[in-house]
Amino acid sequence: MTSKRVAIVTGATSGIGLAVAGRLAAGGHAVYLSARTGDDVKSTVENLREEGLEVDGTACDVRVPGDIDTLVRKATERYGPIDVLVNNAGRSGGGVTADLTDELWNDMLATNLTSVFLTTRAVLNAGGMRHKSWGRIINIASTAGKQGVVLAAPYSATKHGVVGFTKSLGNELGPTGITVNAVCPGYVETPMAQRVRQGYAAAWSTTEDQILTKFQAKIPLGRYSTTEEVAGMVEYLASDIAGSITAQALNVCGGLGNF
Repeated sequence: MTSKRVAIVTGATSGIGLAVAGRLAAGGHAVYLSARTGDDVKSTVENLREEGLEVDGTACDVRVPGDIDTLVRKATERYGPIDVLVNNAGRSGGGVTADLTDELWNDMLATNLTSVFLTTRAVLNAGGMRHKSWGRIINIASTAGKQGVVLAAPYSATKHGVVGFTKSLGNELGPTGITVNAVCPGYVETPMAQRVRQGYAAAWSTTEDQILTKFQAKIPLGRYSTTEEVAGMVEYLASDIAGSITAQALNVCGGLGNF
């Protein structure tokens, strides 16, 4: 148990999730993190502990309800009731919609959308959040959750779902002191972003560099956002000063989306 506020961060061994876990821990939270691969979790925990941060974690495939239950139980046993949940785990995917397989569609739903519901429900119940007078649920969505993205129908559909879930639950929990918000990154330089560029380069018979140039040209700031910039928004939403912000989907996108 700890006197610190306790945060769970899923998908926290690379990209945005890793930046969020590090920033929350540096800000005084006890962070319990997860990812699919146990070795990645172990090395991430070790690296963050070397920085003097209070972190622990376990492997969790968010597509598996039993794994989610185990994650929340272990986090609560280790640190106590959960104060902050960051639903970050997710995947990219798409292609020509007429050619998409059932397997891809269903995996996208399970990874990006159903997992957000299941993890949130587990944290509210087994994690004890619903019995507290203060809590923060922060879902990592996307600007693709507000507009359609070509060759990414499953991704856009799941991220629209995350935004809708966020707004509904935020209104529902408003009177309780628990806020629920979504952070909507645009183009962020992560391992997933590189895979996305590879996919578009293959689909459009061009190079990854040309795809990068094309994407950067759509961003008013002219560059991708950083993982730390996204993590900064999460840190703010997890703070006391953001107590009046709920049921919102906030962009961190360099002006790519202005809605």
